[in-house]
Amino acid sequence: MPVPSPNLYPDFNVIRLSHACLNVSDLVESKNFYTEILGLQVTDESDTHVYLRAMEERGHHCVILQKSDKPGTVEVMGFKTYDEEDLDKAEVFFKAKGRPTSWVDRPFQGRTLRTTDNIGIPLEFYHKMDRLAPIHQKFALYRGVKPLRIDHFNCFSPDVDASVAFYNDFGFRVSEYTEDEDSKRLWAAWMHRKGGVHDMAFTNGRGPRMHHIAFWVPTPLNIIDLLDLMSTTGYVSNIERGPGRHGISNAFFLYILDPDGHRIEIYCSDYQTLDPDHEPIKWDLKDPQRQTLWGAAAPKSWFEHGTNFVGSDPIESTLAASPIIAP
Repeated sequence: MPVPSPNLYPDFNVIRLSHACLNVSDLVESKNFYTEILGLQVTDESDTHVYLRAMEERGHHCVILQKSDKPGTVEVMGFKTYDEEDLDKAEVFFKAKGRPTSWVDRPFQGRTLRTTDNIGIPLEFYHKMDRLAPIHQKFALYRGVKPLRIDHFNCFSPDVDASVAFYNDFGFRVSEYTEDEDSKRLWAAWMHRKGGVHDMAFTNGRGPRMHHIAFWVPTPLNIIDLLDLMSTTGYVSNIERGPGRHGISNAFFLYILDPDGHRIEIYCSDYQTLDPDHEPIKWDLKDPQRQTLWGAAAPKSWFEHGTNFVGSDPIESTLAASPIIAP
């Protein structure tokens, strides 16, 4: 199936990804990991929740850690709309797609629409979030990997073509993709709204499951510093893959696991895709440099491990198994 043409005038306008709520078993341990190791800043906390933001972000939170009896699962992924009216348009859109919709109360957010995508990923959309004072020049606060902002989500989908078509319908555009030459079906696709390589990506596999959530950092040297920090603070076994450079996206990367198994990518050095006629880049599924430009293979866990979404039961991929595993 060919990559769909960009929908430049969608029914409602999403600006970017915003935040994720991750279910954890030990709130103290998780808070320590996300603040002292990764370097996110606490913006509010209670006995059950910790709200965090990165250094460039003015919005109240990009990650919510939620104490849960279902640790290692994802509660919801959030997106910001252009204005309030877009929320009502989004409700109409998702209802027309047969998806459940409800208006929910979220701390530090304005009116928030809760729904799911075509494969059951729980989503929420809002326009207003509490704004905080800038801290990007408060250099004494920087620690860990010095995360600047949340960058993207990547999810396993049992039908990447269907996921791409669904998100294309409300304005997400494909930047890069891999395709199975025999079936002409997508193995993976990277889709964006904010003008980078991706806000949301889909990888072929049992899903829906979250593959990873990514944070942008200043330079590759920050990633080297994080490796030294993790390897000397009891987290060496949480280092999964990298450092390296992807062929797809050109990004310098590192993949790590938090204490509950949520995969985190530390990420920098991709490129702009702002032009509406920006043509997507196609990668050969047999080209090993699509995964890692330098040729190093990813570990098996990187293709198999993911975290479930609350309320969604993963199913096997509709794309037949291949001797070549795509990223």
